[in-house]
Amino acid sequence: MGLVFENDLYDEFGTWPVGYIPFGGPDFGEIRAVGRAVGSGDDKAFYEAWVAAGDRVVAEAVAEESRGHRSSARDLFLRASAFYAASYHPLYGAPVDPRLVAAFRKQVEAFDRGLKFFDPPVVPMRIPFEGATMPAYFIPAFGRAEEVRPTLILTNGYDATITDMYFASAVAALRRGYHCLLFDGPGQGEMLYVQGVHLRPDWETVVTSVFDVIAKMPTVDQARIAISGWSLGGYLAPRAASGEHRLAACIADPGLWGIADALREMVVKLGATPQAAGNLADLDQAIIDRFMHVVSGNPGMRWKIIQRGFWVNGVDNLRDYLRSAEQFTMRDRAEAIACPTLVTMAENDPLAAGAETFFDALRGPKKALLRFTAAEGADGHCEMQNRSLLNRRVLDWLDETLV
Repeated sequence: MGLVFENDLYDEFGTWPVGYIPFGGPDFGEIRAVGRAVGSGDDKAFYEAWVAAGDRVVAEAVAEESRGHRSSARDLFLRASAFYAASYHPLYGAPVDPRLVAAFRKQVEAFDRGLKFFDPPVVPMRIPFEGATMPAYFIPAFGRAEEVRPTLILTNGYDATITDMYFASAVAALRRGYHCLLFDGPGQGEMLYVQGVHLRPDWETVVTSVFDVIAKMPTVDQARIAISGWSLGGYLAPRAASGEHRLAACIADPGLWGIADALREMVVKLGATPQAAGNLADLDQAIIDRFMHVVSGNPGMRWKIIQRGFWVNGVDNLRDYLRSAEQFTMRDRAEAIACPTLVTMAENDPLAAGAETFFDALRGPKKALLRFTAAEGADGHCEMQNRSLLNRRVLDWLDETLV
């Protein structure tokens, strides 16, 4: 039994929105009500409970809009998008589940309807990228839309969406006076769910396309465009900064060397030598088979590696996944980051295990390592139980860096 949900994996998915409470996301009582509705149910029950809650909030938003209560309608539409976004993580995997796409479309529609009530209204945009387009939103700083301001490019990781990034990071930055650019890159959100475009390691190529677009916007201070990434974005953002040297600052939450290091530790435990683990793609088949057996028998690992990893990386077997994982690395690239860089490291976050050594490898003009602890209620992955503290410290550093 987790914090809210009986199933531990559902609790991991379903309590993610707790981090959004201070920024207009679902309140704790609403999350708890979903947990009760799911009870001992399965993926279908989890999905339907979240979607039903989203539908309820959209109905409230429509009613408020009809009464002319624009602020309430805005807040409710945005909140509804977070309910839909939470519904479909158990459905991850190829081929794409039509229920996932249906909930995602509801999520985007609710998010767009909420943003239309901003002043000025925020409308979706498309960023050209290698024959396709990336969905994006440029959201001006609250109350300072016409001013030339520093701008924060926000990048997700393995499984979050624009909605998640909005609540987790953008709202705090918008309140602080930063314009924000949120987007789905290859392997994320719409580009994965609808377009079928998979994740790629050369995130500098992706962010250069984003940078080229926003640098032309009249209210963007071209000399103060920073990037921030969370979860796997803690690799993607530094990877972008290692090649896109126009960025004024980089935030990695947490700092990551890549995808493969955690996998190396696992295969060593399964009998591989450290030398053999140095090249995951060439592991003995016996180790691969043992690894697959362990992954298949553990619901959390099965979701992370088979349902999510295979799908997002565009592979259909473990060896190809390991080969793909090797390409996502900051080895021999961390030193190329030329801008000030902030690295976070939260207690009890397995993804942050290499954050300190990653920080030590940085050679830029300014760097900082922010630690977060259980005593602060900010331990665990991406400080999700205390995003207020994370955002306050990160934005203080950014304020000082971009003066």
